[in-house]
Amino acid sequence: MSWFRFCFCLLSVTFLNLPASAEEFNRTKLPVAQPPFKGKIRLKASESVKDFPKEIQAPAGAPNVLLILTDDVGFGASSTFGGPIPTPTFDRLAQSGLRYNQFHTTALCSPTRAALITGRNHHTASTGGIMEIGVGYPGYNTLVRKSCGTIGQILKFNGYNTSWFGKNHNVPDWHTSQAGPFDLWPVGLGFEYFYGFVGGDTSQWTPALVENTRPVEPPANDPTYNFDEDMANRAINWIRMQQAVAPDKPFFCYYATGTAHAPHHAPKAWIKKFKGQFDQGWDEVRKQTLARQKKLGVVPPGTRLTERSKGIPAWDSLDDRQKEVYARMMEVYAAALSHADHQFGRLIDTIDELGELDNTLVIYIQGDNGASAEGSEQGLLNEMTFFNNIKEDFEEVYRRRDELGSPTTFNHYPIGWAHAMDSPFQWTKQVASHFGGTRNGMVMSWPARIKNKGAVCSQFHHVIDIMPTILEAAGLPAPDSINGITQEPIQGISMAYTWDDPSVPSKRETQYFEMLANRGIYDQGWVACTTPTTPPWVSVADPVDVIDGYKWELYNIADDFSESVDLAAKYPEKLKELQRLFYIEAVKNNVLPLDNSKAERLDVKNRPSLTRGRDTFAYYDEMLRIPEGSAPDLKNKSFGISAVVDIPESGAEGLLMTQGGRFCGLGLYVLDNKPVFHYNLCGVKRFSVASQEALKPGKHVITLDFNYDGGGVGKGGQATLSVDGNKVASSRIPQTVGYRMSLDETLDIGEDTGTPVSEDYKVPFKFTGDLEKVTIKITEQKLTEEQLRKYRETQVKAALSR
Repeated sequence: MSWFRFCFCLLSVTFLNLPASAEEFNRTKLPVAQPPFKGKIRLKASESVKDFPKEIQAPAGAPNVLLILTDDVGFGASSTFGGPIPTPTFDRLAQSGLRYNQFHTTALCSPTRAALITGRNHHTASTGGIMEIGVGYPGYNTLVRKSCGTIGQILKFNGYNTSWFGKNHNVPDWHTSQAGPFDLWPVGLGFEYFYGFVGGDTSQWTPALVENTRPVEPPANDPTYNFDEDMANRAINWIRMQQAVAPDKPFFCYYATGTAHAPHHAPKAWIKKFKGQFDQGWDEVRKQTLARQKKLGVVPPGTRLTERSKGIPAWDSLDDRQKEVYARMMEVYAAALSHADHQFGRLIDTIDELGELDNTLVIYIQGDNGASAEGSEQGLLNEMTFFNNIKEDFEEVYRRRDELGSPTTFNHYPIGWAHAMDSPFQWTKQVASHFGGTRNGMVMSWPARIKNKGAVCSQFHHVIDIMPTILEAAGLPAPDSINGITQEPIQGISMAYTWDDPSVPSKRETQYFEMLANRGIYDQGWVACTTPTTPPWVSVADPVDVIDGYKWELYNIADDFSESVDLAAKYPEKLKELQRLFYIEAVKNNVLPLDNSKAERLDVKNRPSLTRGRDTFAYYDEMLRIPEGSAPDLKNKSFGISAVVDIPESGAEGLLMTQGGRFCGLGLYVLDNKPVFHYNLCGVKRFSVASQEALKPGKHVITLDFNYDGGGVGKGGQATLSVDGNKVASSRIPQTVGYRMSLDETLDIGEDTGTPVSEDYKVPFKFTGDLEKVTIKITEQKLTEEQLRKYRETQVKAALSR
């Protein structure tokens, strides 16, 4: 044997033919390391032994998981928990599984969703508020830490296929553009496929859709399109494909519809089903709901109905026209939720047809918080008025009542209905101190495992408990590290112990709550909580000291299910004990500092920005879907928009630049070959500045200057339209948008996505001339006429010199 062959054989024996250290995967460090090679390497393939590394597989018997989450649905809304809205899919799963009547969320969208997918409290997961109000404190910066890995990552790295459909609302506000980064998008959090929307809400008729990280447009002007139906179709196709190709591989499908968050949208045929069903009003609906809840056993027999929160009018105090339009708003809401539940049923039917329903753990959470009271006392045609503290005229709301639920409205029902949908509890969404904001109905069904079908479980649990429940069902450990990053302890407690004995005592003894400085603490049957100082239907809070300005309440929920009798005066020492416990939990979970401001935190200046430090922005044709968090901030300041165009001999029209859409925004466009600037103040008022002269063929610079008055938020200013530096029209805009242009629509160049900012045109209204460039320049100061003239001259010279 040659020396070379001897050395090689020695190396192969010593290093290349090592036995496997263990047959089992080490699932505590993800992704699982590739096992050592167990074949043989020799000089020739004929003398060697092949071996493929064993790929990670889910544990034997691990179930499929379908996690369903609705939006803004209170405890007392669904028929499954005694409510007036039929939810037959929810009912079906309750009959084959278990209902949980003491399950809790965080009182607001993004925080609940962050807690759900990480198994950690929302402040621990850096999501103490929604993405649009993130501020620079560890509990509130909206940047979920890598040490808080998600259920998507854990299941994907353990052999599951993973997907996320519907609402996200967990991407930081300044990460939502096509520039990323994408590590906090679903595809960066362990979800192999995402189809839905990134923001807080979206239209069912014209949703701001994303596939993985790429914006995609729904069919334009298609009266048959509906997002809930589209989303169900996509999820069904994904499940069918996964099962057809890899039937032995379990799937995890996180299905988070935007329904029933505003806008409340539903097909006309579904709205028609509910005509006249809410004419009795919200006070009577609350009484009827409690009676049904007692009959179903989802509340104890002695449960009392809490009083209306201060500021909610009695139904009998309304006039006939108010009753008419408010009943209509509730009909639309009921249709939206029932229609969404029907789509869930299509998913369940698909899984059943594939023969997988028995081994699928279905977790259906009815609402990410309590019902929303952001619709004001009289309801809304347009939710954006709430976020900008603009009041709608009831006469206009009444006139357009038949449009509710249609593409022309971004509607929301009145606060009285929100309170009724939270029966029997006090308060609503946003109010983390009370169960009206945090108590949500939940059902688990797993026919192969859960035998106590139809039972009601009354253990006290929280949304952070879902992740460890799924892990226990799948036979998976909580990982010590993910991608080399040591993981923080999962704070949730598995609920699987309830599957064998629905009456077993609760394993969760303590849970804190906090949102917008409304706070509460649960401990072994007692709840201490603050009294809200600003109701959730008020967008700008009065300044109140976050410590000394709040009164505390005390409830013994072991005897008082609905928190109807305040015991603070009777047991002051117990209250003090729980107050101390709250602040201990607050320190542990990054809850501090407390902040009760609301609309003020929507200002993009509170967060990092891709636009900060820049005053000039250049865009080109077909740059679309740039979200507000990554676009120039045109609120509360002066700005200029200049578009360099080339007009053909036949003339041109189309969109040059727009931000927002039908429900709030602004746009510069050419209509009938004449330039127009349109400012849409949340649909309440609209202002147009339009040239009377047509554009001549050839190259032009169309400029819109807005000179802001200053002196506060949402003030007015002068809008001046010019062509090639020559003023062609000017008009005063007395009031502007102060806080947010849109939650789902975007800045677009050369055509319009979503909805039109003006009813002068239909989307996409692509510009038919040549659009060379759009430049936006912003300034914090009001400009003189001479400064404006020089700015226009500079823009024209720069454009025409190219």
